[in-house]
Amino acid sequence: MGIEIRDYDPQWIERASAIVQELSNALPGAFTRIEHIGSTSVPGLAAKPIIDLMAGVTDLEAAAAPLNAELPSLRFFPQETGMSGRLFFVREENGRRICHLHVVPAATLATRNEVLLRDLLRRHPQYAASYSELKRSLAVSFADDGFAYTRGKTDLIQRYVDEAREAAGLASVCVWED
Repeated sequence: MGIEIRDYDPQWIERASAIVQELSNALPGAFTRIEHIGSTSVPGLAAKPIIDLMAGVTDLEAAAAPLNAELPSLRFFPQETGMSGRLFFVREENGRRICHLHVVPAATLATRNEVLLRDLLRRHPQYAASYSELKRSLAVSFADDGFAYTRGKTDLIQRYVDEAREAAGLASVCVWED
Protein backbone atom coordinates (compact mmCIF):
# COMPACT_ATOMS: atom_id res chain seq x y z
CA MET A 1 0.00 0.00 0.00
CA GLY A 2 2.89 2.38 0.67
CA ILE A 3 3.19 5.48 2.80
CA GLU A 4 0.61 8.09 1.91
CA ILE A 5 1.60 11.71 2.46
CA ARG A 6 -1.09 14.26 1.67
CA ASP A 7 -1.11 18.03 1.38
CA TYR A 8 -2.38 19.75 4.50
CA ASP A 9 -6.14 19.47 4.90
CA PRO A 10 -7.92 22.02 7.15
CA GLN A 11 -10.52 19.34 7.87
CA TRP A 12 -7.93 17.53 9.99
CA ILE A 13 -8.39 20.17 12.70
CA GLU A 14 -12.18 19.71 12.54
CA ARG A 15 -11.86 15.90 12.66
CA ALA A 16 -9.54 16.11 15.65
CA SER A 17 -11.94 18.45 17.46
CA ALA A 18 -14.85 16.09 16.79
CA ILE A 19 -12.92 13.11 18.18
CA VAL A 20 -11.82 15.10 21.23
CA GLN A 21 -15.46 16.05 21.84
CA GLU A 22 -16.56 12.44 21.37
CA LEU A 23 -14.00 11.21 23.91
CA SER A 24 -14.84 13.96 26.38
CA ASN A 25 -18.58 13.28 26.13
CA ALA A 26 -18.25 9.50 26.35
CA LEU A 27 -15.67 9.48 29.17
CA PRO A 28 -16.32 12.59 31.25
CA GLY A 29 -13.49 13.27 33.67
CA ALA A 30 -11.27 10.51 32.28
CA PHE A 31 -8.81 12.97 30.76
CA THR A 32 -7.45 16.20 32.19
CA ARG A 33 -6.78 17.52 28.69
CA ILE A 34 -6.65 16.21 25.14
CA GLU A 35 -4.27 17.81 22.63
CA HIS A 36 -4.19 17.43 18.84
CA ILE A 37 -0.54 16.63 18.07
CA GLY A 38 1.37 15.28 15.10
CA SER A 39 1.61 16.57 11.58
CA THR A 40 -2.15 16.93 11.07
CA SER A 41 -2.15 19.54 13.85
CA VAL A 42 0.23 21.90 12.03
CA PRO A 43 -1.36 24.16 9.39
CA GLY A 44 0.39 23.79 6.06
CA LEU A 45 2.27 20.60 6.97
CA ALA A 46 1.97 17.60 4.67
CA ALA A 47 1.04 14.48 6.61
CA LYS A 48 -0.17 10.94 6.67
CA PRO A 49 -3.96 11.34 7.08
CA ILE A 50 -3.98 10.02 10.65
CA ILE A 51 -5.12 12.23 13.51
CA ASP A 52 -2.79 12.02 16.53
CA LEU A 53 -4.15 12.96 19.93
CA MET A 54 -2.39 13.06 23.27
CA ALA A 55 -4.51 12.88 26.40
CA GLY A 56 -3.43 13.50 29.96
CA VAL A 57 -4.64 11.43 32.90
CA THR A 58 -4.03 12.06 36.56
CA ASP A 59 -2.65 8.57 37.21
CA LEU A 60 -1.58 6.47 34.23
CA GLU A 61 -1.48 3.19 36.14
CA ALA A 62 -4.94 3.72 37.62
CA ALA A 63 -6.37 4.79 34.24
CA ALA A 64 -5.05 1.79 32.31
CA ALA A 65 -7.71 -0.81 33.18
CA PRO A 66 -10.73 1.50 32.78
CA LEU A 67 -9.46 2.91 29.47
CA ASN A 68 -8.59 -0.53 28.11
CA ALA A 69 -12.15 -1.59 28.99
CA GLU A 70 -14.01 1.52 27.80
CA LEU A 71 -12.17 2.80 24.72
CA PRO A 72 -12.97 -0.21 22.49
CA SER A 73 -16.64 0.81 22.61
CA LEU A 74 -15.47 4.04 20.93
CA ARG A 75 -13.49 2.03 18.34
CA PHE A 76 -10.13 2.75 20.01
CA PHE A 77 -8.14 -0.42 20.55
CA PRO A 78 -5.00 -0.78 22.67
CA GLN A 79 -1.73 -1.44 20.93
CA GLU A 80 1.61 -2.22 22.55
CA THR A 81 4.35 0.17 21.42
CA GLY A 82 7.12 -0.74 23.81
CA MET A 83 7.20 2.87 25.01
CA SER A 84 7.03 3.22 28.77
CA GLY A 85 4.99 5.93 30.42
CA ARG A 86 2.10 5.89 27.95
CA LEU A 87 -0.88 3.93 26.74
CA PHE A 88 -1.51 3.84 23.01
CA PHE A 89 -4.80 3.25 21.20
CA VAL A 90 -5.59 3.00 17.50
CA ARG A 91 -8.84 3.69 15.66
CA GLU A 92 -9.35 2.24 12.21
CA GLU A 93 -12.00 2.75 9.59
CA ASN A 94 -12.37 0.48 6.57
CA GLY A 95 -9.10 -1.24 7.45
CA ARG A 96 -7.09 2.02 7.60
CA ARG A 97 -5.77 3.83 10.62
CA ILE A 98 -7.51 7.13 11.12
CA CYS A 99 -6.52 8.10 14.67
CA HIS A 100 -3.89 7.44 17.32
CA LEU A 101 -4.57 8.23 20.96
CA HIS A 102 -1.52 8.55 23.21
CA VAL A 103 -2.44 8.62 26.92
CA VAL A 104 0.23 10.03 29.23
CA PRO A 105 0.48 11.37 32.77
CA ALA A 106 -1.03 14.85 32.81
CA ALA A 107 1.99 16.21 34.66
CA THR A 108 4.17 15.44 31.61
CA LEU A 109 1.81 16.51 28.81
CA ALA A 110 3.12 20.06 28.31
CA THR A 111 6.75 18.92 28.08
CA ARG A 112 6.22 15.94 25.78
CA ASN A 113 8.34 16.06 22.65
CA GLU A 114 5.25 15.72 20.46
CA VAL A 115 3.64 18.84 21.98
CA LEU A 116 6.88 20.85 21.86
CA LEU A 117 7.50 19.84 18.23
CA ARG A 118 3.95 20.75 17.23
CA ASP A 119 4.26 24.18 18.81
CA LEU A 120 7.66 24.82 17.19
CA LEU A 121 6.37 23.84 13.74
CA ARG A 122 3.34 26.09 14.17
CA ARG A 123 5.62 29.03 15.03
CA HIS A 124 8.08 28.37 12.19
CA PRO A 125 6.39 27.65 8.85
CA GLN A 126 9.81 27.28 7.23
CA TYR A 127 10.51 24.32 9.53
CA ALA A 128 7.15 22.81 8.60
CA ALA A 129 8.00 23.24 4.91
CA SER A 130 11.38 21.49 5.35
CA TYR A 131 9.74 18.72 7.31
CA SER A 132 7.06 18.29 4.60
CA GLU A 133 9.74 18.04 1.92
CA LEU A 134 11.66 15.43 3.88
CA LYS A 135 8.54 13.36 4.52
CA ARG A 136 7.56 13.38 0.85
CA SER A 137 11.06 12.30 -0.17
CA LEU A 138 11.22 9.53 2.42
CA ALA A 139 7.75 8.29 1.48
CA VAL A 140 9.04 7.72 -2.06
CA SER A 141 12.37 6.22 -0.99
CA PHE A 142 10.85 3.94 1.65
CA ALA A 143 7.34 3.42 0.27
CA ASP A 144 7.07 -0.08 1.72
CA ASP A 145 9.21 0.33 4.83
CA GLY A 146 7.47 2.37 7.52
CA PHE A 147 10.30 1.78 9.96
CA ALA A 148 12.93 3.20 7.57
CA TYR A 149 10.60 6.11 6.76
CA THR A 150 10.25 6.94 10.45
CA ARG A 151 13.96 6.52 11.17
CA GLY A 152 14.75 8.76 8.19
CA LYS A 153 12.93 11.63 9.92
CA THR A 154 14.81 11.21 13.20
CA ASP A 155 17.73 13.61 12.69
CA LEU A 156 15.51 16.51 11.64
CA ILE A 157 12.95 15.84 14.36
CA GLN A 158 15.73 15.59 16.94
CA ARG A 159 17.13 18.99 15.87
CA TYR A 160 13.70 20.60 16.07
CA VAL A 161 12.86 18.99 19.41
CA ASP A 162 16.24 20.01 20.83
CA GLU A 163 15.55 23.60 19.79
CA ALA A 164 12.07 23.52 21.32
CA ARG A 165 13.29 21.96 24.56
CA GLU A 166 16.14 24.48 24.85
CA ALA A 167 13.71 27.38 24.33
CA ALA A 168 11.53 25.93 27.10
CA GLY A 169 14.50 25.52 29.44
CA LEU A 170 14.34 21.72 29.24
CA ALA A 171 17.16 19.24 28.83
CA SER A 172 17.63 17.48 25.52
CA VAL A 173 16.25 13.95 25.35
CA CYS A 174 16.26 11.37 22.61
CA VAL A 175 13.11 11.54 20.50
CA TRP A 176 12.99 7.73 20.50
CA GLU A 177 11.43 6.80 23.81
CA ASP A 178 12.20 3.53 25.55
